[in-house]
Amino acid sequence: MKSKLLPFIAIGAVTGAAISMLDKQTREHTVETAKKAKDTVTYYAENRDELMALVETKMDQAQSLYGTVNNGVQSIMQNQNDIKELPATIQSMVSETIQAFSKKDDQIG
Repeated sequence: MKSKLLPFIAIGAVTGAAISMLDKQTREHTVETAKKAKDTVTYYAENRDELMALVETKMDQAQSLYGTVNNGVQSIMQNQNDIKELPATIQSMVSETIQAFSKKDDQIG
């Protein structure tokens, strides 16, 4: 038995789009957006070098962002490890302080 889910989803999407096109503002906005997209595609089709430069710039930005995020994550992981070690350090300091005061009390008393 074939699933009818995807065909009905497609029919629903087409029906919804058709109904939304009954609104004049929606039609105008859709036509304007489509014209801008066509103009952009045409421009970059004629100026491939500029498109490649734009893609390279975006790739560099993405790599830079990845590096920044990666460094941030590593820093957080290191801080997490430091925080995990903190209770043992505090316990050690408290023990040393107690011992120091105990020795002073023994010397005084």
